[in-house]
Amino acid sequence: MNPLVVDQMTVAYDRQLVLEDVSFSVPEGKLVGIIGPNGAGKSTLMKAMLNFIPRMHGNVFVYGQPYEKQRHLVGYVPQRNSVDWDFPTNALDVVLMGRYGHIGLWKRPRKEDVEIAMQCLDKVGMLPYAKRQISQLSGGQQQRVFLARALAQDASIYLMDEPFVGVDAATEKAIIQLLNELKTRGKTVLVVHHDLQTVRDYFDYVLLLNKRVIAFGETERTFTYDHIQNTYGGKVTFLSATHIVG
Repeated sequence: MNPLVVDQMTVAYDRQLVLEDVSFSVPEGKLVGIIGPNGAGKSTLMKAMLNFIPRMHGNVFVYGQPYEKQRHLVGYVPQRNSVDWDFPTNALDVVLMGRYGHIGLWKRPRKEDVEIAMQCLDKVGMLPYAKRQISQLSGGQQQRVFLARALAQDASIYLMDEPFVGVDAATEKAIIQLLNELKTRGKTVLVVHHDLQTVRDYFDYVLLLNKRVIAFGETERTFTYDHIQNTYGGKVTFLSATHIVG
């Protein structure tokens, strides 16, 4: 049984279709890149999967059950620019939010939860900043804190919306190392991604999306010149031959 199945999802804003009949099924323990031009519906897809926005049609299944019954198995890292970084809280408190599914929304964190949160901060290199206000962190540091929050949730499936945007090279390297560690532990990770040059290096599977699924499958077979052109409408003028196949 695949851990994540999206079946015939359609989403509209003001009666304008944003996603149309999107279906795909993700095998367990894979890194999946969601690729497409601006306005293709990549972030909308994640938000609709999580019920943050309504669907006109379609279902999401997590290990064979409706997402609504399995939401505790799914972790989410939003776009950094969608977060209110001026909110008065520190890095440790942000990571502890990832434990709410285990301790309950209105209950105080246990010693065990604080220890797990600290371990997750350490894993992303942010333990020395545990008590630092998030507004005082750099963009790359803020992204690492949100990754630590997702780790603290100890989910089986992770959805990450543009985690590499606006981070330095060291943070990008740290993120991809973390993703590969999650994969090694059998986790399934979906990532909205823009850098076509790194797709083959980073992802096992690729979903090429432009309001509908253009192609989905193993990166080696799916990330082809024709599929890229079909996805971007002929707007891609350069890709090194070492980064595509077909």
